[in-house]
Amino acid sequence: MTNKILVFSTCESKDEAERLAKALLEAHLVACVNVITQIRSFYWWKEKVESADEALMVIKTSTELFDQVRDLIESRHSYDVPEIIALPITAGSAAYLEWLTRELF
Repeated sequence: MTNKILVFSTCESKDEAERLAKALLEAHLVACVNVITQIRSFYWWKEKVESADEALMVIKTSTELFDQVRDLIESRHSYDVPEIIALPITAGSAAYLEWLTRELF
């Protein structure tokens, strides 16, 4: 088990995801953000099923930095209720995990 996590957050556009990714990196809260474009999300919103084209951010950070990552995303996100969920990284390549540790401060 590690203290590293993946945080997922969807955005209304590639531009918004890239803007948030750069802000997270500039604040030294993350080591890496992948932006996956052209996803289609289906979800409940205000008692009906909705769908939207979105971009997905896959954010690599640590449990210690999660609250700051969440706060930055919430303060700059266009959605009323942005998706911000974290999953543990239980194992990985030693070299990659060492790189993640070096980049997070």
